[in-house]
Amino acid sequence: MTEHTPSRARVTQARFLALAPNVQGAFWLLASAALFTVMQPIAKYLGQRLDPFQVSLARAFFGLLAILPLLLRAGVGAGGIKTKVLPLQLLRGVVGTLAMFCGFYAVANMPLADAQSLNFARGLFLVPLAILFLKEVVGGRRIAAMAVGFLGVLIMLRPTGDIEPAALIALAGAALVAFATVLVKIVSRYDSPVTLMFYTGFVGTLVALVPAILNWVPPTAFEYFLLVLVGVIGASAHNCFIRGYAVGETTAVAPFEYTSLIFAAMAGFFIFADIPDIYTVVGALTIVGASLYIVRREAQASRAEPVTANDPKPDT
Repeated sequence: MTEHTPSRARVTQARFLALAPNVQGAFWLLASAALFTVMQPIAKYLGQRLDPFQVSLARAFFGLLAILPLLLRAGVGAGGIKTKVLPLQLLRGVVGTLAMFCGFYAVANMPLADAQSLNFARGLFLVPLAILFLKEVVGGRRIAAMAVGFLGVLIMLRPTGDIEPAALIALAGAALVAFATVLVKIVSRYDSPVTLMFYTGFVGTLVALVPAILNWVPPTAFEYFLLVLVGVIGASAHNCFIRGYAVGETTAVAPFEYTSLIFAAMAGFFIFADIPDIYTVVGALTIVGASLYIVRREAQASRAEPVTANDPKPDT
């Protein structure tokens, strides 16, 4: 290969960048869904013996180590560790860590498809939180879609009255994810994505450390290896998620995020022999349909309104 001959990696990168932005975004979200699908069975396996706070600690700490190259390049100043909204960054880190704990607990104690479906209820919680904290004006159609989505949640919680505690924790996790998303919208007005990722890992490590130690179960060498994988794969999946929404239009790429529900159902079936029942299928379809409608309405509203300097950046 001569000095002027492009490498195969550069050729592949050039071909990818030549694709339409929405196609690029779709590929990034498919990659994110696939990576999350790899992480979830590992977390479920670890959760059979280890405490969920141990898994959360690994996700935060090793995820932080995974972004160190980006952090070293950005430095300690603006765009790196320095933040203009330290209290909000700390609050976001705490909320995100609690959401992570709820998610890992749900994955360990529920079928993967059920846990993933209830996680998508976060889009429904975003509507009232956006009204309360972002002062967004929400029309009747989005409120109706939110109500329909919560009907799907009730279906998944089993109308027979046999409600699993893990399902309620999963739902609490979805609400916390929605709150963390609102905080992301606020702090992203002031800080860079690298700064956000640093405080996610740093605060998450601090918050999960004490409860993880108090409930510590000595991992085996193989479990240590899997804990590292959870952190690295989780950080990679989150990076693909950010890139997908950064390059593509929300309405065009958001449906590809829901492929993780299909992947989770397949992983649960082939690895753990989980078979979704009718409540899971109907409830999940209702939640996904309502969430996609809300995403579509929000995109239409954002195109109709002029963007000002004070508007929050897109949620990535």
